[in-house]
Amino acid sequence: MADTKQAKQTERKAARLAKQIKAFSARHGGAEGQLAHLGQRGTRIVLVGEDGGWGDLVAPTHDMALSAAERAGLTLHENFDGELAAKVRTGPYEWSRMAGIQVGGPSNG
Repeated sequence: MADTKQAKQTERKAARLAKQIKAFSARHGGAEGQLAHLGQRGTRIVLVGEDGGWGDLVAPTHDMALSAAERAGLTLHENFDGELAAKVRTGPYEWSRMAGIQVGGPSNG
């Protein structure tokens, strides 16, 4: 009985993640993604929209992340490089944060 309850909770979480992926895709004219293992924390679902917008979600397990991506129809890439990385568009805020970490600008905390 506990396994059934756990399976239902896992199913609901994967469905919520898929819904969030679909919403991101709708806002950004489509989306592609990549799954990044985070160790014990789970798996990050990195999303890149056709318009260059980007974001991420975290699933507690790789299987759940994969299930959510498949349900949402997300095209997955093995690595975050090449064509996928080239689509990402960053603005002044991101550049300031990235530079700040390196050259004493705004902290990342």
